[in-house]
Amino acid sequence: MIEKRKFYINGQWVDPAKAHDFEVIDPSTEEPCAVISLGSEADTNAAVAAAKAALPGWMYRPAEERIGYVEKLIEVYKTRGEDLAKAISAEMGAPIDMARSQQVGAGLYHLSNFLRAAKSFQFEKPLGDHAPSDRIVMEAVGVVAMITPWNWPMNQITLKVGAAAVAGCTMILKPSEQSPLCAMIFAEMMDEAGFPAGVFNLVNGDGAGVGSQLSGHPDVDMVSFTGSTRAGTAISKNAADTLKKVHLELGGKGANVIFADADDKAVKRGVLHMMNNSGQSCNAPSRMLVQRPIYDKAVETAAEVAQAVTVGSAHDEGRHIGPVVNEVQFNKIQDLIQKGIDEGARLVAGGTGRPDGLNRGYYVKPTVFADVTNQMTIAREEIFGPVLSMIPFETEEEAIEIANDTPYGLTNYVQTQDTARLGRMARQLRSGMVEMNGQSRGAGAPFGGMKQSGNGREGGVWGIEDFLEVKSVSGWAAE
Repeated sequence: MIEKRKFYINGQWVDPAKAHDFEVIDPSTEEPCAVISLGSEADTNAAVAAAKAALPGWMYRPAEERIGYVEKLIEVYKTRGEDLAKAISAEMGAPIDMARSQQVGAGLYHLSNFLRAAKSFQFEKPLGDHAPSDRIVMEAVGVVAMITPWNWPMNQITLKVGAAAVAGCTMILKPSEQSPLCAMIFAEMMDEAGFPAGVFNLVNGDGAGVGSQLSGHPDVDMVSFTGSTRAGTAISKNAADTLKKVHLELGGKGANVIFADADDKAVKRGVLHMMNNSGQSCNAPSRMLVQRPIYDKAVETAAEVAQAVTVGSAHDEGRHIGPVVNEVQFNKIQDLIQKGIDEGARLVAGGTGRPDGLNRGYYVKPTVFADVTNQMTIAREEIFGPVLSMIPFETEEEAIEIANDTPYGLTNYVQTQDTARLGRMARQLRSGMVEMNGQSRGAGAPFGGMKQSGNGREGGVWGIEDFLEVKSVSGWAAE
């Protein structure tokens, strides 16, 4: 049993103010794999005080020096990849090969992208030729509380910490209590990289405790949160009294619109994308909209692909998917699969219960429903499991109407060989991101949504800007 009860505050690993043990459960076995502490208000206050005290020295440090610390962090990160992968695999159930490549790889990718963006970022610039003595200064927001989820832990931690460090903010990280071990390794990496005391702090806790203490704290200038829309709403309300900046990356119910002229691999690609990370991605293409002429064939293909997806322990090497994160999520997914059956969707792959041969662990069958209407529960709610809903459509206009008929607006997907249609769809889909014909967005592209998928953007230049305030200065003297 791993014991990790300490917090990282003001450059030191310290004991919690009072004992509050919490067992981290390995979802592959349903057995505890670690014990951590959940923080109290005293721990939260200590971390915020450390960040506040460190702010002047960090935000006014030359940007080149802050960038240098991130460069050092990247070097340290490269030495801890296997430690991170094993922790992520044990605590949230990503298969070890996927944890090494995708989960750990995402963190290195984002930190490297921030470096490139930071080196050409203008923290001070003229307003314009019409006002030669005016300057625009981009200044750190201040003390930032970072509340991160369990599903892509290194992805989300680095998107926040990398940008905030470059911007000159000091920070308190509260990782999900479901996946705290990789975050504690990350804190060790920040320490080894030599960040000044108080610039980065980590306090473990749950949302109702440390999470709410941070979001309402008068000395916290900004909250950057990734998680459920429900929790994002609660954080916004709690933060309102202090009028702090709130950045939210929330849920999604992405539409993958497949037209009759889509390439031959579009359906298979969409199913495998949905099943990746056991469906536990906010940008998953969970609604597959298929044009009528190819709908029946698409349903057949989707069922075959899903049935070929294997499920197994996160500790085993291979290309299988692992369990979902915990019992609460497992039960929620099972209930929603049953709801799909009860509401009349046609089950063509998977269903309720664990896959054959797996009687322990939070394993879910890769599931596909056909003949779904956009008003069914499984088309409205974010399931956050390996469950795909297939919806037929006739025309481009109908596809746009169905795709946009959701409270969410994170990522939509389009598959067609018609270049004019690609342009129309990209403009008319109401989402922060649109990916077309299986092409991933480029390095440093902004990640974020609209509507109930949140606000703000992460990654690259836009990610850095979210941790900055705009200061307008007149009468700037030439230096």
